[in-house]
Amino acid sequence: MAAAGTSMEYRRLGKTGLKVSALSYGAWTTFKTQAALPEAKELIKAALDAGVNFFDNAEVYAGGEAETLMGQAFKELGTKRSDLVLSTKIFWGGPGPNDRGLSRKHIIEGTKAALSRLQTDYVDLLFCHRPDPDTPIEETVRAMAHCVDSGLAMYWGTSEWSATQILEAKHIADRLGVSPPVMEQPEYNLFHRDKVEVEFAPLYEERTGLGLTVWSPLASGILTGKYGGGAAPEGSRLALAAHKEKLETRRADIEAAARLAPLASELGCSMAQLALAWTLANPRVSTAITGASQVAQVRDNMGALGVVPRLTPEVLARVEAAVKGDKGGADKA
Repeated sequence: MAAAGTSMEYRRLGKTGLKVSALSYGAWTTFKTQAALPEAKELIKAALDAGVNFFDNAEVYAGGEAETLMGQAFKELGTKRSDLVLSTKIFWGGPGPNDRGLSRKHIIEGTKAALSRLQTDYVDLLFCHRPDPDTPIEETVRAMAHCVDSGLAMYWGTSEWSATQILEAKHIADRLGVSPPVMEQPEYNLFHRDKVEVEFAPLYEERTGLGLTVWSPLASGILTGKYGGGAAPEGSRLALAAHKEKLETRRADIEAAARLAPLASELGCSMAQLALAWTLANPRVSTAITGASQVAQVRDNMGALGVVPRLTPEVLARVEAAVKGDKGGADKA
């Protein structure tokens, strides 16, 4: 069930001047695994047609092949580079001792390799994909700032860092007088909330603020309701070998998602649209990264923009009740 179409909303990335589409598209688990070049082009075109300008990737996705597919797709589609906000994430670049982590060597070499695969001179957003306990944060800050200063990236940030680590990186950057991290990419959905809503609260008002490019807003597809029957549909994310174990370990989440179905029906939207709209209702979220493997899913996801205005305090309270399993919840008339 698709809600009426709504034009794309563009939000500032934290306190920077960069505008990113509220809904974006990422290549994780999809490109190569579920989509070769013809399918990748169709998915990207559907996202572009909906007004998406932010496309997320990482050196580790499909061992770099996700970046290769994305770069070739944009080339064959003839997309104007300045119309795009592209990202990559650096940490897991290969099997060698210096092919992973956040040393100056790997950050600079890994970024240049990613740019080659993406067929672009720069990425707009460059992320440290995870914290690296083996590398001093000052070394990482200096290397990421170098990438910005040398034109390899426009902005840099982190992914799945703690608030303490981000603050340390900011303070080091301030002391050195170099570009600080301005965005973070955390997981954020109805089942995974504390980092964004509690831990990061002190960061949003820092000098540069903190833009959030959140991943897994549909909780690996669980919030679409597709797993309610107890099995993973063919072609779905949890049907992939790397994710099959989640079907049992996340049974409680699957049951909670099913309780949202009556509310989605009442609002005249799909469950995916309701879950995405809930994520976008948080003003701290700059963009929610979607990862559809079918064009129809891309189009349905974009309908979430039209659902956001319907999320009144009463509706949001019913969402909370349904997820927690409170009696009544989403079934309340």
